[in-house]
Amino acid sequence: MELGGSMRDFLHKCGGYAVIDGGFATELERLGVDLNDPLWSAKCLFTSPHLVRRVHLDYLDAGANIILTSSYQATIQGFEAKGFSKEEGEALLRKSVELAREARDIYYARCTKDSFDFIRDERYRNRPILIAASVGSYGAYLADGSEYTGDYGDAITVQTLKDFHRERVKILVDAGADLIAFETIPNKLDAQAYAELMEEEGIEIPAWFSFSCKDENNVASGESILECASIADSCRQVVAVGVNCTAPRFVHGLISSIKKATSKPILVYPNSGETYIAESNQWVKSSGEAEDDFVPYIGKWRYAGASIFGGCCRTTPKTIRGIAEAIYEKSHGKSI
Repeated sequence: MELGGSMRDFLHKCGGYAVIDGGFATELERLGVDLNDPLWSAKCLFTSPHLVRRVHLDYLDAGANIILTSSYQATIQGFEAKGFSKEEGEALLRKSVELAREARDIYYARCTKDSFDFIRDERYRNRPILIAASVGSYGAYLADGSEYTGDYGDAITVQTLKDFHRERVKILVDAGADLIAFETIPNKLDAQAYAELMEEEGIEIPAWFSFSCKDENNVASGESILECASIADSCRQVVAVGVNCTAPRFVHGLISSIKKATSKPILVYPNSGETYIAESNQWVKSSGEAEDDFVPYIGKWRYAGASIFGGCCRTTPKTIRGIAEAIYEKSHGKSI
């Protein structure tokens, strides 16, 4: 997707709404992978690339229009800490995009009337599919749960973050991603660094900014989602703004807040509503109403102003299939 072409053009081709994939690590663990590792799902880029491709295909089969690469926690610094050379780390970053592109090619090749039984509509079967290169925050690299707090300490500045992400972003762009997904952004500092980096490097593919939030009004750090979304709105490369890895119960209010800061398309891909405990590397049930199936909320979120929907941690292809079915029905004038 060229920067000159808009996310709105893509959404129009999709029927007005688009579907992002779901939890990546969740599916890899279901397939038997031990992800107790600082690289998390990026570990599979060198241990099990065939499983990375398989998970991409599972989400495409479920109806996703946008698949995220397995590069969320993939950094040159992180690969070097595992003993890889800088060149090998760069190759693994490129591989994350290549595996997603391969999955898309395989999916399109096998989309025949005989093999595709999810939805019979020809336009749906030949829907456009984008590869979004996932860029996790600095906190994701630290692997200490700070992407859920946004607290990096006083020593980390905008310049520190730009220098940290610079080569990684350039490699992902050059590898052929359609757009860059800056996701689980926990604070204004990260957002400002991304915006400045995109401008400084003259990045000419689109991006989205997606924030992790602690409630209906604030990102994980406690800073206002309104202020954070305003940074995204002012960045010419950003074509969509939203939230991810956030409890479903906060999403409706967050959409309303983001709408006050931008007219760009809004995306939401929440987690299951559970809480991540960094010390034990576990997700635990949150108090209150269970939210693991948020598909029934899609209509409400769409009405509030969101147009791109998916899932994050602890969601599955079943979740994405449910979202795709709900959106498909809406775009064809049926009730959800």
